[in-house]
Amino acid sequence: MLARIWVRGFADVPKKARPNIKDGPSLQDFVTSGSVAEAVQKYEGKLKLEKGDKRLRLPPWLKKDQVLPSENRNVARLKKQLKNLKLSTVCQEARCPNLGECWGGSDDSIATATIMLMGDTCTRGCRFCSVKTARAPPPLDPMEPENTAEAVASWGVEYIVMTSVDRDDIPDGGADHLRKTVQLMKLKKPGLLIECLLPDFAGDKLSIEKLATSGLDVYAHNVETVERLTPWVRDPRAKYRQSLDALRYAKEVNPGLITKTSIMLGLGEEEQEIKDCLADLRKNNVDVVTFGQYMQPTKRHLVVKEWVTPEKFDEWAEYAKKLGFLYVASGPLVRSSYKAGEFYLKNVLKNRKK
Repeated sequence: MLARIWVRGFADVPKKARPNIKDGPSLQDFVTSGSVAEAVQKYEGKLKLEKGDKRLRLPPWLKKDQVLPSENRNVARLKKQLKNLKLSTVCQEARCPNLGECWGGSDDSIATATIMLMGDTCTRGCRFCSVKTARAPPPLDPMEPENTAEAVASWGVEYIVMTSVDRDDIPDGGADHLRKTVQLMKLKKPGLLIECLLPDFAGDKLSIEKLATSGLDVYAHNVETVERLTPWVRDPRAKYRQSLDALRYAKEVNPGLITKTSIMLGLGEEEQEIKDCLADLRKNNVDVVTFGQYMQPTKRHLVVKEWVTPEKFDEWAEYAKKLGFLYVASGPLVRSSYKAGEFYLKNVLKNRKK
């Protein structure tokens, strides 16, 4: 069973070939009360940061009911199991606003979590991310691949997302470790669909190839922002063109892969820059793109420059679909790994396997 995903639609898929899939939650499900249109109209705060402002007030469409860990047994169960197996999750480390919703699940929906491999400490220091950083993190846990496969097999899910920290201190960036994890997961549950949100491996083609041919189904790597803002938003070692090259090469090595990326809005990007970024992604054969609102995790991180309205997210979804992306998810609270069991991608992958 899969958690429902907010499905925006799909581009350039013949009507007869489109799978019959459930509608995911609309943006209305993210808002505590009233319609989205009313929430936008009633908002009297600023949408853009102006000179002299310290930060923007949170708009109503980003306020949602939180499911606290103590209020849901699924959350407690997942936390206990992950702790016992010494596994980290990006949900906790990156302070994702959807943690309670995804981990909590419901009576008819499996709880989902995105496992973060290779520890909880990254060698890079991107200015939007709250994951811990260090030049020399602790060594990799040799049991992590086996523990991860064991945990995922016990969950009974059909689609899982794994991500990882960057490990520039390891010669191959941890590619062998990640590849082993994917292979063990497939061994324990052959029908499992696996999405991996991966580092750029400093552009190393051998490391990219190891993951592209590991048996995973969706190769994800986030460009995060437009080219101009990349040096300011991301760690200096994370280069815009390097990310595009990684996504392109993964597809060249394994044409059957679905490649995926994510863009944060609200960091000061211009409209034409977003269009240029989307054009670059299509030129490099990227299949899936998601858009989400950047939200400042702590006072030490980058300040939000703009609250992008729900209507604008809808516009970007339509624009991207017209460019030919296989799948687009766009909304203020959409994250690259938000509710990983996407009905559409699951159907695409299963139809391809048949």
